[in-house]
Amino acid sequence: MTDGFPGTTLLPGHPAANGHRAALRSIARIVEDAAPPQDPAIARAGILDLLREHRPLVITGAGISTDSGIPDYRGPQGSLRRHRPMTYQEFRHDDGARHRYWARSFVGWRQMDAAFPNPAHHILAGWQRAGNLAGVVTQNVDGLHAAAGTPGLVALHGDLDRVSCLNCGALEDRRSFDARLVEANPGYLEAVQVDPLMVNPDGDVTLGQEWVDRFHLVGCLVCGSVELKPDVVYFGESVPAERKAAARQAFERAGSVLAIGTSLAVMSGFKFVLDAEKAGKPVAVLNGGPTRADTKAAFRWRTRLAPALEWLDALL
Repeated sequence: MTDGFPGTTLLPGHPAANGHRAALRSIARIVEDAAPPQDPAIARAGILDLLREHRPLVITGAGISTDSGIPDYRGPQGSLRRHRPMTYQEFRHDDGARHRYWARSFVGWRQMDAAFPNPAHHILAGWQRAGNLAGVVTQNVDGLHAAAGTPGLVALHGDLDRVSCLNCGALEDRRSFDARLVEANPGYLEAVQVDPLMVNPDGDVTLGQEWVDRFHLVGCLVCGSVELKPDVVYFGESVPAERKAAARQAFERAGSVLAIGTSLAVMSGFKFVLDAEKAGKPVAVLNGGPTRADTKAAFRWRTRLAPALEWLDALL
């Protein structure tokens, strides 16, 4: 999720080092143009046909939330241009990295919590309610699809609204946890200076080391452990089996796959494209930049998301 740290304990020989390196390769994956541009008129007509005739499974990514004030990862202004996300192995095995994450998240999360769904979230929720979609699977952890009332949503990578204890497994509502952090850190939020544009898609923000050192982390309400983690899937961590199963069921119901606002750089999302190709289901992508699926997609509409979805919605 958040910055990697120069002093990490995950040196060669550490039991988690291999997983950490694999996660770094996933983070560093660059998605470049791999297919010629497609005429927008052909692309949008093809996507409209999928929505009318082939009941797609929709896969969304960070690009769908940029109009809600949350940056994406790999776009021109994406957060990967200024920070390297933390791997699960760092979070799990490096106490300093974990403390730094919570200091940064304590400040940045409240901007995420204040974000509202934008028209793109509401349009997809409406399509799902109307039966136009086989399902919505999101790679985002911002909770905005759920806030828009999307039925049957599969949040593949979890949601920032819960905190889990790595020691005993207890769960706590994020607002309750935040209230305890506020009590443990009086005056902290009022004193720290943060550029709201620097909040990352995972709900944290860059802080100087002095602010990290001043931050006090609270423990689990059940066992007291400070090995606490947002209930989301980090780079280098597996998607829980029950979410994989729910997403798979949605895929089986679908006649096609439509990726919206995602480069599909991460395999958990790209796998739906590969499975669609094997099953003979058409694939389409709607995104502001290149995607990993461009060579496999029948339709590729490169444009701003909200106006494109509004155009499609008006014709459905």
